[in-house]
Amino acid sequence: MKTHMRIQTGERFYKCEVCGYECYHTGNLKTHMRIHTGEKPYKCEVCSYECNNYGNLKTHMRKHSGEKPYKCEVCYYECNNYGNLKTHMRKHTGEKPYKCEVCNYECIHIGNLKTHMRIHTGEKPYKCEMCSYECSRSGMLKTHRRIHTVEKPYKCEVCGCECKRSDSLKRHMRIHTGERLYKCEMCVCECHQSGDLKSHMRIHTGEKPYKCGMCSYECNQSGTLKRHMRIHTRVGLHKCVP
Repeated sequence: MKTHMRIQTGERFYKCEVCGYECYHTGNLKTHMRIHTGEKPYKCEVCSYECNNYGNLKTHMRKHSGEKPYKCEVCYYECNNYGNLKTHMRKHTGEKPYKCEVCNYECIHIGNLKTHMRIHTGEKPYKCEMCSYECSRSGMLKTHRRIHTVEKPYKCEVCGCECKRSDSLKRHMRIHTGERLYKCEMCVCECHQSGDLKSHMRIHTGEKPYKCGMCSYECNQSGTLKRHMRIHTRVGLHKCVP
């Protein structure tokens, strides 16, 4: 009853001497102090997980049991944590409470904002162990590592083509669907990929960024330059004519 009255009056009798945290009940202060002491008395019997709060252990155990008591009323989403459900609901409401102070970026999850801020700070905490590649997101590093391996987890169900990246498979699928998203504004040309449209536009602009290092030949596609270079590799067979 005494604790209840403090809630009604707003009185917070118990205060942390380390950080100033205030609470209504001595048990809450005791739990809070474990943040400073590092004490983690609650241990999972299935794995090595430890925590300072019984509620956290209870939530964690749902990973092992598969229990998902929190259900979205709009779609079929289910989760084991109320906080995850709360974050998920923002997809339906459109709420984006986390805002970048540098640009107009907004998002539904604080983790997304933290990752976004690396664009402005230039921070690249994820580093490849096999080369000098660095990036701002763990997913990017995971994708990059496939360059060093033969792993191609994304497979086309139509022809069996295998890709290292999901976006590469998505572009590939346009070959089968006939979808041509990229359209030239100067003629009727339509392309499957943005890179193809970029190459095509050089026909209209006259740009020739690919230059032969052995003669004055220039062209608008890398493949064309590659074919041209065979003239120089065939010893004494042809004289280069630009």
